[in-house]
Amino acid sequence: MTNIVKQTAGIDVALNELVVSLGQMSHDTGVEIFAFKTFANNVKGFNDLVAWVKKLAMKEMKVRYVMEATGVYHEKLAYYLSDQGQEVSIVLPNKISNYFRTLDIKTITDKTASQAICRFGLERKLDVWQKPKKIFKDLKQLTRERDQLIADRTVLKNQLHAEQAEAFPNESSIKRITKRIQLINKQELEIKAEIAELVKKDAELVKKINTITSIPGVGKLTAVIVLAETTDLN
Repeated sequence: MTNIVKQTAGIDVALNELVVSLGQMSHDTGVEIFAFKTFANNVKGFNDLVAWVKKLAMKEMKVRYVMEATGVYHEKLAYYLSDQGQEVSIVLPNKISNYFRTLDIKTITDKTASQAICRFGLERKLDVWQKPKKIFKDLKQLTRERDQLIADRTVLKNQLHAEQAEAFPNESSIKRITKRIQLINKQELEIKAEIAELVKKDAELVKKINTITSIPGVGKLTAVIVLAETTDLN
């Protein structure tokens, strides 16, 4: 009888779909990917995914759901599975990419990506993902909003420079662009104030930030961004 020691669902997450490979590891035959299916990246798809895994996997052993951190597309699934009592691991994309290069796979598709994630989950010891405290979710949203503001401001400053360099600058355009830059500056200050207010309410977070900022050249905002983006990763 085959002695199954581990079961994993490797999930390649996209905006609208989940591409899933289901695999097992045994003492007798090693790693085997034995099922594959695509689901919608929504609550109905999540329900269908769990039902499919429950139907095919060995009942006596938990299945670990492993996925890459793909922007924000994986988050709803991760929260859903965690709330359902399932084991979840979220892995940085560069870890999967590096692992993929070690496999004898010539063509990268959604299917082969999900198979690689499945194998990675079976062969590696991964931590079980725990839902982060709400403060980290809030900080991630704020720091990403700030990043977008900075990108928008860079575009506007380039537009302003180009307009001012014209042979006959349009003063009305210059005023409007300048006002938009000033609004962004104001909103960035508001975001920084919100971040500071959130941080000071959490003593444990303050300690983590102080530890990170003890590294030369690392400021508080950088520390907050690092913690917000990596707290929920393996």
